Amino acid sequence: MAFNIAIDGPAGAGKSTIAKKAAGELGFMYVDTGAMYRTLALGLVAAGTDIEDEAALQRDLDAMKVEAVYQDGVQLMYLDGKDVTGQLRREEVGNMASLSSAKSPVRAKLLSLQRDVAAKYDLIMDGRDIGTMILPDAPLKIYLTASVEVRAKRRYDELCAKGEECDLAKIEKEIRERDWRDMNRDIAPLKQAEDAILVDSSYMSIEEVTQRIVSLARERME
Repeated sequence: MAFNIAIDGPAGAGKSTIAKKAAGELGFMYVDTGAMYRTLALGLVAAGTDIEDEAALQRDLDAMKVEAVYQDGVQLMYLDGKDVTGQLRREEVGNMASLSSAKSPVRAKLLSLQRDVAAKYDLIMDGRDIGTMILPDAPLKIYLTASVEVRAKRRYDELCAKGEECDLAKIEKEIRERDWRDMNRDIAPLKQAEDAILVDSSYMSIEEVTQRIVSLARERME
């Protein structure tokens, strides 16, 4: 039986970075569900979809083909046969992903894909509702968070390192708004599962958080 680790938490908490490193140490597959939602969001942005128009949303979703391809342990996302992995971190795509992921047709399109993968492989999956909705029976659940200020500064530094102009105050405002949307949406809101272990990464290094999760996983597997 596959051993699954669910990592949930708000945007910018370091879920993807930590999950990838922990998966590497454990020899697990890393599944980035956020990238799946961002792939759909990219398609919705490109199509100019009005996501409040349910018929239009369903029509455009039905026309999209989303695939997760794993090469040397790395997840690549394909939209309609094209590798779009490099386009998924754009701000407008992230904002669309936050808005569209609250829509039931969007979640339904990806749910079966996520559960099918989890049934086959030892893996770490991260997102907003993995432990509460997608993999409620996962033997290890982590709720990874950090303060808004810390998450905003991390994102600011990331964008500056890429040579992009950015405003720290604006990034912090957007993170607060995204947190509110994610935690207050009607469908699968972001929250800590009752049996999840809280890990606050505000004052922890990437390596410290990774080792905490790896240690917990090894304890559970024993």
